[in-house]
Amino acid sequence: MSIWRTKSIEHSMADTEDPEFKLKKSLTALDLTVFGIGVIIGAGIFTLTGRVAQAYAGPGVVFSFMIAALCCGLAALCYAEFASTVPVSGSAYTFSYATMGEMIAWIIGWDLILELLLGASVVAQGWASYFETFLGEIGVGWPEDLGYGDTFNLAAFLLVVVLTALVAFGIKESLRVNLALVALKLFIVLFVIFAGIQFIDTDNYTPFVPPSAPGETSAGWLHTPLIQTVFGAPGVYGTAGILFAASLVFFAYIGFDVVATTAEEARNPQKDLPRGIIGSLVVCTVLYMAVALVITGMVKYDEINPDAALANAFIAQGKDGYATLISAGAVAGLTTVVMTLIIGAVRVFFAMSRDGLMPVAFAKVNPRTGTPVRITVAIGVLVALVASLTPIGKLEEMVNIGTLSAFALVSIAVPILRKNRPDLERSFRVPFSPFLPWLSAAICVFLMLNLTAETWLRFLVWMALGFAIYFGYGYKHSRVGLGHGVPAQDYSVRD
Repeated sequence: MSIWRTKSIEHSMADTEDPEFKLKKSLTALDLTVFGIGVIIGAGIFTLTGRVAQAYAGPGVVFSFMIAALCCGLAALCYAEFASTVPVSGSAYTFSYATMGEMIAWIIGWDLILELLLGASVVAQGWASYFETFLGEIGVGWPEDLGYGDTFNLAAFLLVVVLTALVAFGIKESLRVNLALVALKLFIVLFVIFAGIQFIDTDNYTPFVPPSAPGETSAGWLHTPLIQTVFGAPGVYGTAGILFAASLVFFAYIGFDVVATTAEEARNPQKDLPRGIIGSLVVCTVLYMAVALVITGMVKYDEINPDAALANAFIAQGKDGYATLISAGAVAGLTTVVMTLIIGAVRVFFAMSRDGLMPVAFAKVNPRTGTPVRITVAIGVLVALVASLTPIGKLEEMVNIGTLSAFALVSIAVPILRKNRPDLERSFRVPFSPFLPWLSAAICVFLMLNLTAETWLRFLVWMALGFAIYFGYGYKHSRVGLGHGVPAQDYSVRD
């Protein structure tokens, strides 16, 4: 059997009706939109905006958000077409299995696990930092040896444990909690925008795009964007700084693709998934650009405190009470991000296990909760350990490169599936195909090249580990390869 064997749409759809692997269909368009907003608005808006503006782009970070939004918007159109055509758990992994073969599907699934596991761990640590700050502001202490940056981060560990239990209990119940926290988070973000407008000094916008300057050279080529290492472009500010910043603030948009991982649990996936994916991305793009304008208008870009930039901007204006409110909003906001990333990781692992590329026993669905409890617990344990024990550091870039590679492959897959399966019903179609899908893939690759050489080396190591697992286990146990559960009319499994 070839590593390029495909799993047909009919086979994927048939798997969703298998009693052992059947998920509960309970999500509406509103649930999916809130789900997307819940994960997109989080670490990016509370921490990343100020840090990137201060170090790389100045007020021009607004353009960085626009570039990242363009990349995500084009990819979102591709996701929407796929998710409405193939409403099956697994997101990009499932889509690529039907178009480009098992090897590419494995690569994408492995990349998505990297994105979601590390993303949840990074955000859990950020949550712990804001949580301890908030407790300090209201006069409540936290054990010094069990806090953020210590050997064991108890707050991050407890957060992941509680959220894992909630996710295992049921997807609908998880999203009810998510809805309440997203409402609070949106209130805080709107509060920051409207309260901050009165403190804007337009002089802080000059220059809007600071002149190009060389980046730090002491760190060496490993810590320089790959494209700058090759072509020798300036390191910070100017056009090069805006482009590099776009590859970083891309982290702030990660999440809309997680909506596609819940396709199998949507009541009306053909209509609700495109609305949820595109709707959440549009709302968050507007809010991000508004916050970027406010923070760089309140504080001169080179004077922004990169740690808790929003809160510190109001402290600089003598509004300590506002800072407390923002910290509380960050705690609520980051909670929804961690929960949603855990849900996404569980659904991708579930799809890969159901296909036999991971142990099938993990994919068994609990008949009472309608969720894959074993996978949920396993993912929760991994995230809790990484978040509480590992000094993660600059892993946002690792999350980004895994996501961008998945986006690029999904974009390429859209015209391939249209050519191979023109008979499929598509309730949503990417306009101007194949031009827009190819443009989407090109922008994703370009942003990947703006990540550091060190990130690329780590990514290659991660991929090498993934190939070892695939050829050592997945290839031999693939249900498609073994012919298990293949519908009679499915002729996509070829020698």
